[in-house]
Amino acid sequence: MLADAVIIGAGASGLICAIEAGKRGKSVLVIDHAPKTACKIRISGGGACNFTNLRVSADDYISMNPHFCKSALSRYTPNDIISFMRRSGISFHEKESGRLFCDRPASAVVQALETECRNAGVDIRVNCPVTHVAKEGDFFIITTRQGVHSARSLVVATGGLSWPKIGASDLGMRIAAQFGIRVIPPKPGLVPLIVPRKERGFFNDLSGISFPAAVRCGPASFRGSVLFTHRGLSGPAILQASSYWNPGEALFLDLLPDVDAHELLLQNHHSRKELQNLLSQYLPSRFIRAWCEKYLKSRPLCRFTEKELEEAAGMLGAWQVIPAATEGYDVAEVTVGGIDTNEVSSKTMESKKISGLYFTGEVLDVTGHLGGYNLHWAWASGHAAGQYV
Repeated sequence: MLADAVIIGAGASGLICAIEAGKRGKSVLVIDHAPKTACKIRISGGGACNFTNLRVSADDYISMNPHFCKSALSRYTPNDIISFMRRSGISFHEKESGRLFCDRPASAVVQALETECRNAGVDIRVNCPVTHVAKEGDFFIITTRQGVHSARSLVVATGGLSWPKIGASDLGMRIAAQFGIRVIPPKPGLVPLIVPRKERGFFNDLSGISFPAAVRCGPASFRGSVLFTHRGLSGPAILQASSYWNPGEALFLDLLPDVDAHELLLQNHHSRKELQNLLSQYLPSRFIRAWCEKYLKSRPLCRFTEKELEEAAGMLGAWQVIPAATEGYDVAEVTVGGIDTNEVSSKTMESKKISGLYFTGEVLDVTGHLGGYNLHWAWASGHAAGQYV
């Protein structure tokens, strides 16, 4: 079969790309190795599909080339995907920080995308793993277990390495490497962190405790809930910081982000109240009891020197935790790294080296923060490529 465009990957970016190309009158074939389309959309937002964020901007993305995403984001905004949802009869609601969720199950979004594909004349084939890709002259030859296809344009929309249980693989990065296109080494992002084995007893004893904090990793800082697990830390603030974390680096947790800890301790310096009892007014008592025992040896505040109070305040504002590892791709929500965007046109998503070869979505070195940003990047980058394939 000869098509104008073959798209590998029937996820968010692949389907939106197919719709846009089909509406331009192009013959489009979408192939995917999975038994059904858009597996990641179906589990997005816990099945409710956090499909975008009202506050999308380039500052919400991590990339070695931070300017790359600006063009696509400017041409496909939250209002564009909102219009698609409304045309498709999918109602939605806003949660904190501008996150938009569907009122219906995420499968409704998938059905709407499939309907748009049919209306645009797009052919979708699932259970169709790719075994080989080559370029012969002006055409790409894509060999699959369902046959051989050729196309003038090839779009790689295969996603990242996160969620291997639903079929994630490194196929897109292998295709890029095959054509001599540089890949930024990938790592798990938006993922819980594991502490060293010698520290796990402390964290395991606190498993299930959650409270708001500010978490800093290098230049990045995030506010949100922190959750203790039996092996380390999770929760939105930790997940955000994990995308910036590299082995050997420390996290710094401000346990009282809305309180001047030093001033609080000084105001109570002459009190006979135990330090942990004072702090339990602001933090879960089980946590602060264990934390004070490990780090500060709680006693009446009047028995602390001013220097000791200053040191205690410093620890409360910047508790250092050095993780040993992440929980890995099995539970990571995204992949950080991917195809080097310096080798891809920010306008068209086409490779600068290989004419007719396009990359969209998570396979690129563009990773969003938590809150609908990654799915919006899939829409925006797929839409950009769909205008040119």
